[in-house]
Parts: sequence; structure tokens; C-alpha cells
Amino acid sequence: MIAIPRQPGHGGEPAAAPGTRARPALFRALGSHDPPDTVLLHGKTFTRSEIVKHDSWAATAIYTSSHCQAVCKFNRLHPVFIVPVRWLGRMLASRERRFMQRLTGIDGIPVSMDPVFIDGHVAEHAVSHEFIPGHPLRANEQVDDQFFPRLAALLAEVHGRGIAHVDLHKRENILVDDDGKPHLIDFQISFGLPRNRWAAAVFRGTLRMLQRCDEYHLLKHRVRIRPDQARMTEADIHRLRPWWIRLHRIVAVPFRTLRRSLLTRLRIRSGPGQATSEVFPEAAFQGIVNRNLCSPH
Repeated sequence: MIAIPRQPGHGGEPAAAPGTRARPALFRALGSHDPPDTVLLHGKTFTRSEIVKHDSWAATAIYTSSHCQAVCKFNRLHPVFIVPVRWLGRMLASRERRFMQRLTGIDGIPVSMDPVFIDGHVAEHAVSHEFIPGHPLRANEQVDDQFFPRLAALLAEVHGRGIAHVDLHKRENILVDDDGKPHLIDFQISFGLPRNRWAAAVFRGTLRMLQRCDEYHLLKHRVRIRPDQARMTEADIHRLRPWWIRLHRIVAVPFRTLRRSLLTRLRIRSGPGQATSEVFPEAAFQGIVNRNLCSPH
């Protein structure tokens, strides 16, 4: 597991990098509030033990009961200036919940522990799943010979259920558990075929395109981490990059640079604006969340 630095007197929250400050309410999903102290999952009370992330989109915390742990993600509720966005938080949670349900039973996909109850009411902006200790796939990860074949088989099962992960370019969404086995997380922006067969026929081409993106990113990670298995080079990967990924990068890279620059100017991040320079760095969050330490039943 990745250790998260402590900041004395702040409830065990991670400390910001020198010269930075915690995000103001506008840049926090729950504004000035933190995730609730307790939640009810499958009839059992869970107490918040750690806040591991709180950015513009969501606040995520680890919760502990008398026998196990769970992870709860609370999507955006705080308005953007005067624009209400509660509907967005509910929509994002609903999307991820649906994908988790459709992927139930696949080994390597965290088991859902929804619904999340707060003060006796269902929190429609929240999603929860089992806690999996491990770490995100690192650039210099030493994985065994079976890791990428297992990951490819896991991704094939996801695709077999009519779903594309979409966000597989981030190594942080590929977890290596304590036994060295792969897990996939974060299905918030995934894409799936509608249940209606006529609508499914219309979007089947889009699904296949996005699934090919998943396969490309998996191959990219394999080339960089286990080139002996991939039998390719970085130049080969660049040449094989689909045109729609090239088009996306034309827009996404400048936007990411602008966002990082803004967060640095606001002193939320430091240096080149990497997420690891602020409170609740994404890499630390992904490293601490997820592995089957308890059953939702």
C-alpha cells in the first residue's frame, strides 16, 4: 500500500506539498463539508476511518465496521458559483452503480456495497464497494508472467458484457493486489450498450471503437512494463495509435496543461501541477483503495 503523509491536527488527512494549500470549497465536491462520519451499508453501520480524496468531482473515504472495510465515493453536490449541480452528482453515481451491477461476478471487479444510507436516507450521489488493499500499476512494476494475460482476460470479460472501460489509459485504474493479481476500478465514464436492442444496434460501432481504445491502452502498458511479452517497441505503439485517440489528444493535452496551470496559480498544486503535489493525490488514493476484505453479505 502507498503511505499517505499525515498532517497533525487534521483528522489524519494527507498533507499538502510545501507551498500549497487545501482546496477552497469551490474546488471540493462537498464544498466545506467532509464525507459523513457514519454510513449504513447492507444493514451494518460503518464509521469513517480515512478521507483519502476530495477533489472537484468527488470525495472518497474508507469506512470500517466491526468486521470489514468499505470504500464510499460521494459525487459532486456543491454548486459551481450559483449553478446547482446536485443532478450531476446523482447522475455520475447512477452511471457507476449501473456498470458495477452489470459487471457483478467478474473476478477482478470490486463487489458493490450499494446502496449507501446516510441518516436513514439513501444517498443518491454516493456509490460504495469492497475495500481492496494493493497499489496502482506502476511504470516500473515487476509483474509476473501471468499478470497481463490475466488482465487481458479480465478486460475481455468486461467487453463481453457490452461495456468499454474508456479510462484505461490511466495506470491508476489498474490495481495490483497483494497476490500480484490485476483488478479494474473506476467505471464512472465507461460506456455500455443500452438494454434496448434497437438502440444497442445503433451504438454497437461506438462501443467497438471504445473497446479498441481499451485494448490499445492495455497493449501500451504491456509494452512499457513487459516488453518481452509484447514484442513491440514504443515506436510500434505510436504507429498503432487509433486516429480517434490522436484526435482526442489534440484537445485533451492542452486542456490538461491549462487545468494544471490554473491549480498551480491558485497554489492548490505546485511545480508542473501534478496531482501528487496536492492534498488527496490521485495516485495515493488509488493505491489505498480496493480488495476483498469483506463480503457485502
